[in-house]
Amino acid sequence: MDRTATRVCPLCEATCGLSITLSDGRATRVRGNPDDVFSHGYICPKGASLGRFDSDPDRLTAPLVRRPGGGFDEVGWAEAFEAVDRGLRAVTDRYGRDAVALYTGNPVIHTLALPLYMMVLRERLGTRNVYSSTTLDTMPKSVACGWMYGDPLAFPLPDVDRTRHLLVLGANPVESNGSLWTVADLPGRLRALRARGGRLVVVDPRRTRTADLADEHVAIRPGTDALLLLGIVNTLFDEGLATDPGEGFAGFGELARLVQGFGAGEVAAACGVPADTVRRLARELAAAPAAAVYGRLGTCTTEFGTLTSWLVDVVNIVTGNFDRPGGVLFGEAPHAARRPAEPFRTGRWHSRVRSLPEVNGELPTATLVDEIETPGEGQVRALLCVAGNLVLATPQGERLDRALPGLDFMVCVDPYLNETTRHASVILPPPSPLESPHYDVVLAARSVRRNARFSPPLRALAPGRPSEAEILARLVLIASGRGPGGDPDTVDDTLTDLALRAACGRPGSPLAGRAPAALKAELTGEGALERRLDLMLRLGPAGDLFGARPDGLNLARLKESPNGVDLGPLRPRRREVVMTASGLVELCPPAITADLPRLAARMRDFGDGGLVLVSRRQSRSVNSWSHNIPSLSGGTNRCVLELSEEDAARLGVAAGDLVRVRGRGGEVVVPAEPTGRLRAGVVSMPYGWGHGRKGTRMRHAAAEPGVSVNALTDSAVVDPLSGTAVFNGVSVRVERVEGSQTES
Repeated sequence: MDRTATRVCPLCEATCGLSITLSDGRATRVRGNPDDVFSHGYICPKGASLGRFDSDPDRLTAPLVRRPGGGFDEVGWAEAFEAVDRGLRAVTDRYGRDAVALYTGNPVIHTLALPLYMMVLRERLGTRNVYSSTTLDTMPKSVACGWMYGDPLAFPLPDVDRTRHLLVLGANPVESNGSLWTVADLPGRLRALRARGGRLVVVDPRRTRTADLADEHVAIRPGTDALLLLGIVNTLFDEGLATDPGEGFAGFGELARLVQGFGAGEVAAACGVPADTVRRLARELAAAPAAAVYGRLGTCTTEFGTLTSWLVDVVNIVTGNFDRPGGVLFGEAPHAARRPAEPFRTGRWHSRVRSLPEVNGELPTATLVDEIETPGEGQVRALLCVAGNLVLATPQGERLDRALPGLDFMVCVDPYLNETTRHASVILPPPSPLESPHYDVVLAARSVRRNARFSPPLRALAPGRPSEAEILARLVLIASGRGPGGDPDTVDDTLTDLALRAACGRPGSPLAGRAPAALKAELTGEGALERRLDLMLRLGPAGDLFGARPDGLNLARLKESPNGVDLGPLRPRRREVVMTASGLVELCPPAITADLPRLAARMRDFGDGGLVLVSRRQSRSVNSWSHNIPSLSGGTNRCVLELSEEDAARLGVAAGDLVRVRGRGGEVVVPAEPTGRLRAGVVSMPYGWGHGRKGTRMRHAAAEPGVSVNALTDSAVVDPLSGTAVFNGVSVRVERVEGSQTES
């Protein structure tokens, strides 16, 4: 019998509400849920394909353990966890805990279980070799926020529903559905912005689908966004348009001095943007009743990613649009959020080979391959890879592909036998999203509107099949030295007890003096993980505080509200968020502004006439793992090199010709697609391709494998302030492969 259930989509940051029709436990139809309090029926092609992700025949359903002679055997779960325990213990007993590296990929923010276990897993592993996808995409923003506000996760969000002017740099949120900005139905929201008389300006070397909706598209030279923003700030000061934010802020006068020498006339040639345009952009931001500046992946994954991220916030502040409706506002999760124990700092330890500094508790992923390849004390000899396809995600990924077989042991938590997991010793596949509860622990704090939504599992787990929470809890037990056979619920129970004791023992707390055991008995939920979520909701800013706030949130209320609970728009709350050592918003953190001379010296080198590479979003791609879904293949979702029509004519390249692209990291051969959507001197490739390698099991993806853009990038080049890999503005050479042509 068919039934229909609601669920929040776990595939991207938009977190749209879905209405899913199930027949005998199988998702037969997925539509947008018109009653969802946040997305109101919006859905993208990825969300519509959730049922096909669930039923993908290549999705692993049982653990795999590598045979001594190669290949994998399917084994039971107890045997798989015992193999993980033996393998990790053998490495740590012989070489120490730093010989084990932990990597977590982008999906860690898209499930309930992953973010709730990763911090404790990091702590119990006791290794300094911690890596994640943040140093492949978002770390510059975290570093800027850390130094400016004291909290690396305090991201100001554009208040798109109330703004009158939105400036977007290096982002294509119409196709990505937002990043560090949870905003469902952004196309509809952008149309509403323009309908109420607002203005949308997109700065990007490529005319994207977001730029198609804009009032103006500014085709900037890749990697120069920091210079454009400096030119805007300089203009604001030079023309008396800069607003002194006053009390609660430090460095306004110093900022005026620092931007001297970066006038519109000085930066124009490097940016490829006329000086008059730079000045006009500044004047329009200053004149708008409410304005917001938003920059993302194209601004972060450059050699000046942290400077650019800092300047985005600087412009929002000095135009008077910081922490105000219609400008940018800090996100607010409805559940109890983890706060840093102390003000932000970096460099508490350094990587062994390249001496790159720790940032936010982790090392740059770009140097993981160095730590694996380089012999000596402290060499990485084992890897725990959770939800990440490192071979396709990291710069110079082909080098890492060659290095992974040299590890003593490798365990992956992943649903596919892919380009990375094919090198594993053990693969632990999580269950389908339809078999797991869902609540957006991370993304709720990035939402453009406060809301809370919980999705129960739509289908029971098969007998003996552990939940994602149990898989991770058992890894925590193994890392703690307690072996694979303990009770996984003890992990959540211990964390719940600690949180309750802290809340009841803190002077001034609404729960001060109450008995932790009695409160724990009031928690509801199916299993220890859900009870832990119930505690987080109750203790959060919208929580019921165990009855002290009767109309507050708890898990039972969310379960009674399948379409979610709307908590209203974001609100100004700078004083709640800022926790720098000074207690002030630091406009000119020395750790960031010290990089300005490097940018000034580099300014003259931009525009040397060579080709530069940028990545691009594809509306039907979810990083590297959606290419195995037939409904998300074909059409515009292809791996081709876009180049401008001018450059194509100069190189003698026609549509469908094969071209050889050479970068510092390596070379690839890929079909060419001349287009009028790119500025001259820029070429573009999508991310996440390069399938069909021996030992993988993604059959549909292998039929049209494409090539990995990260075969071209160089792992030696990072943004020095954040350690983030440089994927945009990469110098390349392109030549036609003579005598060959393929269909475009």
